[in-house]
Amino acid sequence: MKRLLTTACLLVTVVVCALAQSGAVRGKIVDAQSKDALEFVTVSVTKAGSTELLKGTVTDLDGNFNIQGLANGSYTLSVTFVGYKEVKKDFAISAQARNANLRTIAIREDSKMLSEVQVTGQRAQMKFEIDKKVFDVDQNIASTGGSASDVLTNIPSVEVDSEGEVSLRGSSSVTVWINGKASGLSADNRGEILEQLPAETIQKIEVITNPSAKFSPEGSAGIINIILKEDRKPGYYGSVQAGGDNQGGYNASGNINYSSGKLDAYANLGYRHREHEGGNESRREDPNGFLDQKGENLGENNNFFGRAGLTWHVTRADHFSANFMGMFGDGDRNNDIHYIQSLGLGPAPDQYSRFTTSGNDMRMMNFDVGYKHDFGEDHNIDFTLSHYQWNMDGHSEYRTVRDEQTASYQYQENENRSKEWEAQLDYVNKLSENHKIEAGYKGTFERENSPVRTYGDEAHAEMQQSLYNRFIYDQDIHALYATYSGRLGKLGYQVGVRGEYWKVNSESRSFDQEFNGQTPTFFEKDYFSLFPSLFFSYELPGGNELQLNYTRRLQRPWGGQLNSFRNITDSTNISYGNPELQPQYSNAYELNYIKNWENHTLSLSGYYRTTDDVIQRIRYREGNVMYSTDRNVTQSQSAGLEIVAKNKLTRAIDLTTTVNLFYYKLDGFRFMMAGQEVTGESDEDFSWNARMIANVILPYSFSLQVTGNYNARQVVAQGYRKANYSLDAGLRKSFWNKKLSLSINARDILDSRRWKTVTQTGDTRMVSENWRGGRRIGLTLTYSFGNLAPAKRKPAQRDNMRQDADPTMMDSFGGEGGMD
Repeated sequence: MKRLLTTACLLVTVVVCALAQSGAVRGKIVDAQSKDALEFVTVSVTKAGSTELLKGTVTDLDGNFNIQGLANGSYTLSVTFVGYKEVKKDFAISAQARNANLRTIAIREDSKMLSEVQVTGQRAQMKFEIDKKVFDVDQNIASTGGSASDVLTNIPSVEVDSEGEVSLRGSSSVTVWINGKASGLSADNRGEILEQLPAETIQKIEVITNPSAKFSPEGSAGIINIILKEDRKPGYYGSVQAGGDNQGGYNASGNINYSSGKLDAYANLGYRHREHEGGNESRREDPNGFLDQKGENLGENNNFFGRAGLTWHVTRADHFSANFMGMFGDGDRNNDIHYIQSLGLGPAPDQYSRFTTSGNDMRMMNFDVGYKHDFGEDHNIDFTLSHYQWNMDGHSEYRTVRDEQTASYQYQENENRSKEWEAQLDYVNKLSENHKIEAGYKGTFERENSPVRTYGDEAHAEMQQSLYNRFIYDQDIHALYATYSGRLGKLGYQVGVRGEYWKVNSESRSFDQEFNGQTPTFFEKDYFSLFPSLFFSYELPGGNELQLNYTRRLQRPWGGQLNSFRNITDSTNISYGNPELQPQYSNAYELNYIKNWENHTLSLSGYYRTTDDVIQRIRYREGNVMYSTDRNVTQSQSAGLEIVAKNKLTRAIDLTTTVNLFYYKLDGFRFMMAGQEVTGESDEDFSWNARMIANVILPYSFSLQVTGNYNARQVVAQGYRKANYSLDAGLRKSFWNKKLSLSINARDILDSRRWKTVTQTGDTRMVSENWRGGRRIGLTLTYSFGNLAPAKRKPAQRDNMRQDADPTMMDSFGGEGGMD
């Protein structure tokens, strides 16, 4: 007991001393001529008489900066911004004056530099926070006129494959959010939504590789959060945009924003027509012969997209908000597959074709209402209620032709009805300068109903009862979380725990169960689990910082994975779900190192993850048909090193380079399936990928962006995926005092976005290749308008992502953005 009391006293003494010695400097940066606040200005602190960087940050949207954690002493603050003269200010921190307020600092344009090169300033493309990396994509030229999928393909460590599947650090076990919420996105529908979500509506992408307890634990590889534009500047402003591409696609959109002391509002409306093509080739071999198939896909989508929202500041402490996002449209696709099948030394190879024509009508709607009350600065309670709905009605016609005659015919109709309610309550209280608590509740209630009907005649009068299916899926999740953040001198920490209880009910009804009174088979499961998190951050001398964290994660099976219905799109390759699937759990560890120089930043992230009950797609064969489904097969281990370097080579050239080196081990498995043994050998693999984004500011208001990407060979269940690479580029020119801009972008310049996979099941080997999109060159014209008033300090406003990063944890320069 004496030892315990002594230790407690020492800890209290350390805390008191640390709190007593911490100082801060703050201020606001404005343009000397216009008096407008300047955002994303670099502010750095050095010891007086030294050039070695100690701390730094960039200004926020109102031009404010706040750098904390300064010991007693004399310092020099430097303000630098492209196109402006550097400004230096001296200040001191002492026991009598812990906080230095430099108030308003005016900086002037560098007329000499501007006369040599007309510079178009660009925001920093990436910054680091304690639990995430933030990528500003507002000026991503290569994705102009594209979709959210196009934007994600240019984000380091993120990949989008030929089916629209999103993966992070080589793992598809990832959660995708819009504005900090699931917004109804799941593995069932997110490919469709991301393909239709316009790129020009996106402000930034947050990649959270090891989320803390205040975030949902869903997605063992992490969370990708898409933040949509919602600027809040005084006055009104907006833009209109139109564009097209060489594949026959075109789009048009407009947006307007209004902001005042009492009301902030925005609206966005757009239309896009997109044409796409793709294809696949595969060869399956076994001792009895082979099956070759070659397919091509042609399709188009027409889509309307709209957003609107407002925030009403009733008082300085009370804020009401309402937001709406909607999308509706239709799509058509033709898929032709040609087969050549040989049964060894028997008759001549059999040749036939399968033609699929499909179409769908899609409607998506999401709205939320919220109320926030500020008890004081950094002390508030925030409530949000949101509703999401996704409807898609589709039909597919399958025709098999042999010797120019129809050998078989099927027509399939499907309906997807998904809806979700979400209620969230968050409480934040900053107890002192370095200590904060957060707690909250989140309830999510999902419902899905998806009937499928199949007919065997062209009149669509004879329903094939054996192929009827109605899938019903309900899931309720209740979560409570609490986190505590603090700082002991240079050591920052955050501890948290999240408890989740969830209940899943699913059933896959046959024709007799639906219409003839046969009792359906129900699958009911409920779970409770705790998800702890632990974060540490330590500041080292010379602009160095170490971060260490641990979290527990999970991946729940999504609806389609639980549906036992068999998909007959390709009669030789049939897939179906598994209602017995269990969640897979992961323990994730990360060690991060960040080093900052004046024009360079280096981040090293070492990570290690163990996963139990890994969900993998497995294949087995019955006769000439290959079946595939999902199973909890085994355990896996992942380890890797992520290297991110930001280099500002000159005033006009900067590079962002990401290299991922990762090791993956999948344990072997052996089980019985449909009366036969299915095996997978233990496999391990070292792989890597690299991505470089180059931004160049050219004379006469030209901007150039080039992105290169390479993915090395990677292990998958029962095989591996071959290496692939890609190259994108974009060029932008501004006119008429930057009110008008023209962008030209080229995606997949080398026509190399192809996915080649080799799998081995017993004595059956399959080699397949898939691709989509191909080379696409687009042209986009944007006109901006507005009547902005000078920036004024506004009441505290709600963040796009309500679960903020811990303010005691430093950004890439080791400081805090924002004004106290």
